[in-house]
Amino acid sequence: MQTWKEGLAPVISKTSSVLILGSLPGDMSLRMQQYYANPRNQFWEILGAVFGCTLQSSYEEKINFALARGIALWDVLKAADRKGSLDSSITKAIANEFGELLTAYPNIRLVALNGGKAAAHFRSIRKRDPSTFAGRHCIELPSTSGVPGKNVLSLQEKINRWAAIKDTE
Repeated sequence: MQTWKEGLAPVISKTSSVLILGSLPGDMSLRMQQYYANPRNQFWEILGAVFGCTLQSSYEEKINFALARGIALWDVLKAADRKGSLDSSITKAIANEFGELLTAYPNIRLVALNGGKAAAHFRSIRKRDPSTFAGRHCIELPSTSGVPGKNVLSLQEKINRWAAIKDTE
């Protein structure tokens, strides 16, 4: 079983103002080359609810929906050693290069971290290079993963907290 995993390219446009960062895509997402491909992951359901609709369309339509609302997707980690899909199994992590991305996409005003592991990895990156994220608000949001963690929230509570991505001013 392959344990070295490399993430996906960012999904972003010049009008993106919110950058949502997961830790590293799970095995199903990597196989399908799609963010949040596992049907148990609540990401697309939460995103739709935040914007008052239901997303049951193709991946391309979901991506277009996100981009049309100023939402960009990427991950904190470029690659890592991980058996399976659990963030708790990540070792030997290599961070993505945020300086180039944020220079190329200066409209990003909010960095939203999907879950505790993404937030923990991000904090160490930000601590090493705080200037890269200067002038950008960063928030930690509950994980959209379908795997129950230590801080299990109801779907509605997750939706309520994720509504913060709409406030990018």
